[in-house]
Amino acid sequence: MPGVPPTRFVYLGPESTFTEQALLTIPAAARGTRTPARSVPEALDAVRDGDADAALVPMENSIGGQVGVTLDELAFGGPLVITREVVIPVEFVLAARPGTTLDRIGAVAAHPQASAQCRAWLRAHLPDATVIDVLSNGKAAQDAAAGAVDAAICAPIAIDRFRLALLADKIADHPDAVTRFVLLSRPATPPAPTGDDITSLAVSIAHDRVGALLAVLTELAVRGVNLIRIESRPTGEQLGRYAFFLDCTGHVAEARLGEALQGLRRICADVRFLGSYPRAVPPGTVPETPVRPPAGLADTDFDDAAAWLHRLRTGEA
Repeated sequence: MPGVPPTRFVYLGPESTFTEQALLTIPAAARGTRTPARSVPEALDAVRDGDADAALVPMENSIGGQVGVTLDELAFGGPLVITREVVIPVEFVLAARPGTTLDRIGAVAAHPQASAQCRAWLRAHLPDATVIDVLSNGKAAQDAAAGAVDAAICAPIAIDRFRLALLADKIADHPDAVTRFVLLSRPATPPAPTGDDITSLAVSIAHDRVGALLAVLTELAVRGVNLIRIESRPTGEQLGRYAFFLDCTGHVAEARLGEALQGLRRICADVRFLGSYPRAVPPGTVPETPVRPPAGLADTDFDDAAAWLHRLRTGEA
């Protein structure tokens, strides 16, 4: 929210999860108030109702894919816009009460997605342990601290929070896995362009029009707008009706992306703008060099073409 930095943050809870860990990477959130919500809709409704300034929720995981409930809320819920994205590594750890050793672990608490992503490690190091499903990584750590289980698969943030001992770190089967989170606020002027931005859209196409999706992609391609992600979600209206989620390089303030949006508005049944915001750089990675627009598709080229057309229409040419 340009001009008025958010101070009240809500996030998908409970505490001591990867979502809270991601939220703490945002300086304003580290200084402000942070309230966990029981679900993604509850977190987003807090922003819509004015009870919070911004909400951080998961958008996608490099292993598990899209977070459907977040996409549904963005496409069909009250309007919200993304002002920031956060990408963090999913580095699961095995933690237990101090003094616990691997050979004494008989029961491990874990969220089902966590245990699924650590299956090979568990099979190799704790083949006889019973994995007990819990509702969150934070709950797993809490149960281990309380002695309800011998150990927990959890996020690193939970170790100090619950005074646990680290038994093993980076136990996920895919060491390079990351999760992308988005910070959502009520609609306002987007953050200023940085030169390396993403614009997100939710698009509904005309289902009785042949080649409708191709027409959407063409509006982007002919203007040199790079499509970096496309996902589909059923609208719930009837079988075969989908909304498409697009992530494009560029900012709504840029001429070429602005023209592409106008084109989509003309040909689509509906276009919902989900925000223009800086591209996140995952920890430990080298920032990508922004791709320069092809010849004829820079903002200056659009400005020159618009000025030329104005001269034609006014007889100045």
